[in-house]
Amino acid sequence: MRYELTVSLRYLLAKRREKFISIISLISVFGVAVGVCALIVVIGVMTGFDNDLRDKIVGTNSHLVIERDGGIVDAQEIIKDIKTIPHVVTASPFLDGQAFVKTGDEIHGLIVKGVVPEEEARVTRLGEYLKKGSIGDLKDGGIIIGSEMAGRFNLKLGDPVSLSSAMGITVKDLKVVGIFNTGMYDYDLNLAFVDLKQAQGLFDAEGMAGGIEVKIDDVYLAREVRTAIQKRLGFPFWVKTWMDLNRNLFSALKLEKLAMFIILALIVVVACFNIVSTLIMVVIEKTKDIGILKSIGATNRSIMAIFTLEGFLVGAVGTFLGVAGGLGLSYLLEKYQFIQLPRDIYYIDRFPVDVQLGDTLVIVAAALFISLLSCVYPAWQASRLNPVDALRYE
Repeated sequence: MRYELTVSLRYLLAKRREKFISIISLISVFGVAVGVCALIVVIGVMTGFDNDLRDKIVGTNSHLVIERDGGIVDAQEIIKDIKTIPHVVTASPFLDGQAFVKTGDEIHGLIVKGVVPEEEARVTRLGEYLKKGSIGDLKDGGIIIGSEMAGRFNLKLGDPVSLSSAMGITVKDLKVVGIFNTGMYDYDLNLAFVDLKQAQGLFDAEGMAGGIEVKIDDVYLAREVRTAIQKRLGFPFWVKTWMDLNRNLFSALKLEKLAMFIILALIVVVACFNIVSTLIMVVIEKTKDIGILKSIGATNRSIMAIFTLEGFLVGAVGTFLGVAGGLGLSYLLEKYQFIQLPRDIYYIDRFPVDVQLGDTLVIVAAALFISLLSCVYPAWQASRLNPVDALRYE
């Protein structure tokens, strides 16, 4: 062990004449720990929100959507063609639009999506989200509604409902054959599924599809596959990925995550000002020691290293405690879910936490860098002390 580290540890751990300096050191450690802990928990929560929203959006919708102005007539021929493109798993036609659902004296506006039942279960996670009923029953004049809508209108399996298009022309009498729960309030209240042929009759689009849903084997290859499909189909078709359809939402989440990182990193910066104060007072207290070390041959670089290491050790201990506290609190939040969210305000009903190794390493590196940076000025001032001036009055 180099003697600079030995001296740094002795200065850090030894009892001081000035108890106030030790208190400030403890405050510095605590401040860095709080900042790092807050960063890990908040960034983990924001990552959890991002991932949870992505899973629910992609689960309810497909990875890619192919559309054409005026609708698609030859949907099955297009599906057969695009299935030969690498990474495409399956595809299914759909038709959606605005409609009104009536049950008793209650009327509610919603989005009705017409699907091919057996194919929809392979393209999206609708089958997984179903809590009651079966997706296959759509063919028998059925409708699948969300849990929020079922709760609001006191609907259960087998209950009759009436559907009319937004133009108020076509009316369909259907029965509830399924209730799904995605965990997203908007979807569970304002989305319903019917058989594709029922939707074609409802929206007066006989034999047409509004678009084609495409499922791929890797959601993060969506842009690459989109380019391949667009090149294959050409104009007048256009292809959008799940990221394109929700660009504003995910861009806002990304910006908020960056903003929160910068804001919470200021806690670590404030804590590191305490490290600066501590080192300045330690340098004043150890003026005689610095003079002795220099008189026996210690270089300016060694003196600077001693005090830089002392301050850095304070930041490192605080960072380690902050990481332990942040990971522990994140685990408790994820396991016990003791914070519940109102679903009518937020997209989701729970407090998701997803601590990523990459995010944690960035936080640790940032905290250590800030701690190291805060040591430079006091250590540099210590290295400039003249041994004669330091020992003159000793």
